[in-house]
Amino acid sequence: MSALAGRAKAAAAEAANSSSDSAKQIVIVWLTGAASHHETFDMKPDSPAEIRGEFNPVSTSVAGMQICEHLPHLAKQADKYAVIRTLSHKDNNHLMSTHHVLTGHLQPGAFFDKVASRDDWPCYSSGLGFLRPRNDGIPSGVNLPTFLLQGPLTWPGQHAGFLGPKFDPWQIKGDPQKPDFKVDSLTLSPGLDVSRLDRRETLLNEINIQQQQLDRAAEATRLTDDQQLAFSILTSSRLAKAFELNHEADSVRDRFGRNTTGQSLLVARRLIEVGVPVVQVNVGGAQTWDNHGNIFPTLKDRLLPPVDMGVAALLEDLHESGRLDDTLVMMLGEFGRTPKINDKQGRDHWGPCFFGFFAGGGVQGGQMIGRSDDIGAYPVTTAYSPDDVGATVYRLLGIPPNAEVHDRLGRPSRLNSGNVIQPLFG
Repeated sequence: MSALAGRAKAAAAEAANSSSDSAKQIVIVWLTGAASHHETFDMKPDSPAEIRGEFNPVSTSVAGMQICEHLPHLAKQADKYAVIRTLSHKDNNHLMSTHHVLTGHLQPGAFFDKVASRDDWPCYSSGLGFLRPRNDGIPSGVNLPTFLLQGPLTWPGQHAGFLGPKFDPWQIKGDPQKPDFKVDSLTLSPGLDVSRLDRRETLLNEINIQQQQLDRAAEATRLTDDQQLAFSILTSSRLAKAFELNHEADSVRDRFGRNTTGQSLLVARRLIEVGVPVVQVNVGGAQTWDNHGNIFPTLKDRLLPPVDMGVAALLEDLHESGRLDDTLVMMLGEFGRTPKINDKQGRDHWGPCFFGFFAGGGVQGGQMIGRSDDIGAYPVTTAYSPDDVGATVYRLLGIPPNAEVHDRLGRPSRLNSGNVIQPLFG
């Protein structure tokens, strides 16, 4: 065994022995493009009009806790979640910031609009998959319903980075609200049943045995990993059934919302139920929440209602099934929006202050954590970085944030250098 392989095995063994019995599952609701904190969870009703905007705060089910009037369903569920109003970092670029928040690490060699590469840090499901691998046909991570891509720009933070493609989350590209929604990777070709598939795997294994020299090459090893993953996924009926929304009652599907966001969140709940540890729901394309203009009708009429309805339904379902204590629901974007409304009636990029929404997984609900200044520009209480978000996520997944991983050159690094956000847990 090579020294690098030995270190990787040791790191995995350490992670496997670290509080795995209390490990949680996580649903990430990703507001790609960055939702405005001013129009959601950190409103400034006493500020001048060019700061406070057109929306009003309303009371929630928790005394003294207010959120935007266009989040009525979430207002009723306020006892189940906490909002951090002082997330902060120094970037105002979508790609760099997305990498930071979804990996808990600064992007290596970062520059403006640096696209995804195999030098990036791994996303959370990939770090989990590397340190605690599984072979039961259930992937460590599933992203849906779209890949974050705009023209030539592929958003970083969506894959395993330097850990390699073997640990990439499984990407679903399809709209769950459509009647013909299915996941082709889980559908066997006509005439191909599981027994025939098993026979093909046996034949493939025999061929692979005869090609041991080739198997020593990195690319050949990758193909073998991919083959095994494909077979395990194809023969996993549990995973396949998670995507069969026709088995859900119409009343449940209606409660989540008959739209892409609502039905994607319903799929996320079903994936959690079959054991997928990390599910990421991308709400919109790569810059859906990047509202530089016309922000108020866009949020009121198009963006806020499906998120409000779907996330509230997700919390309600997880609570009623008893799964909320073991499932963290985390909703956030890559940064916030500028305090002052621009001349296009929108808000621009703002990294120094933004919100994070956290529910379940042991989070103490009914609280607003931290306070920004009078115009929502900077934290005036403790600021929390994406590194801290990452430490919190890994700790809940049962992975020590300081676990050692190695980049493609074999250089050791800590998986995460942040601190767990303790106020979330009371």
